[in-house]
Amino acid sequence: MNNFWQDIKKPGISLAPMEDVTDTIFRQILLEVAQPKNLQVVFSEFISTDGLCHPIGHDKVVHRLIISDVEKKLLKEKNVKIVAQVWGKNPEKFAEAISKHIDPDIFDGVDINMGCPVPKIVKQGGCSALINTPDIAKDLVLAAKSATKLPVSVKTRTGISEHKTEEWISHLLEVEPAAITLHGRTQKQQSEGQASWEEIAKGARVRDQINPDIPFWGNGDVRSIEQAHQLCEEHKLDGAMIGRGVFHNPWIFNTDLLGDNIPEPEEKIALLWRHASLYSAYWGQDKNFLTLRRFFKIYAQGFPGANSFRSQIMVTKKLEEVQALLKSLDLHFD
Repeated sequence: MNNFWQDIKKPGISLAPMEDVTDTIFRQILLEVAQPKNLQVVFSEFISTDGLCHPIGHDKVVHRLIISDVEKKLLKEKNVKIVAQVWGKNPEKFAEAISKHIDPDIFDGVDINMGCPVPKIVKQGGCSALINTPDIAKDLVLAAKSATKLPVSVKTRTGISEHKTEEWISHLLEVEPAAITLHGRTQKQQSEGQASWEEIAKGARVRDQINPDIPFWGNGDVRSIEQAHQLCEEHKLDGAMIGRGVFHNPWIFNTDLLGDNIPEPEEKIALLWRHASLYSAYWGQDKNFLTLRRFFKIYAQGFPGANSFRSQIMVTKKLEEVQALLKSLDLHFD
């Protein structure tokens, strides 16, 4: 097994997997503006292993594993690794889904989601619920490792209703995942409150004691590359994952755009149009256009008149309406 996690220059930076966010088009947008030194790993949206194995459900979820030809080219040019993230609670389904549907010639790794806090998923015993069932969690890692030659990593949280970082990370280290990314919140916190990097550091120190060769990354409330580097240095981590930070700044992986070099409003709106047009051209009717509204918020901020523009762009229902709005504002993009 070639564990690319071991080869990343410290501190590494990754883009977090986010449902209905990190599809191939958004990853392409971010890769186009990113500097290779500031982004080493990207993830797919997380995908259900039960869904992949289901004869009917498969067609409803498999799009989450799609990588466009343009994205493949960018990944190669910028030497960025792409990891498929999966979730579930059945080891047999894990082995089947990974062996049949995650192509080792396309993906560089498999990551197991043990951190998603969404209640309906937790009730099924998946994702962050696995913190309370460590034996099942360990079986999932072993099943995944048996099904692929790719490195199998884990993304998780510090606990369910309270931090149990050291105990939980000790369990995970027993089955030697290729890497661990720890989000500094409990399941109960969802996205509320501050992520605890002190808890992340506790997990890293357990790693130091049990298996110092396993890369340990942190995640939570990272808003810049500079901050990511500072947190990694302060807490002695191998890397940091950035998630919602891209909603504040889609140029977050380009550190040349700092201070007075922050993109002008026209550049932000031009990127909005590029994203919307690429999304529509690539997905067509296969994905709901209204999903783009969560992205419109990313671009329509931080400039005079942004509030008014945002209120207008957020009610558009198709690409032609977006184009008409831009033209009405005397903004024209091909």
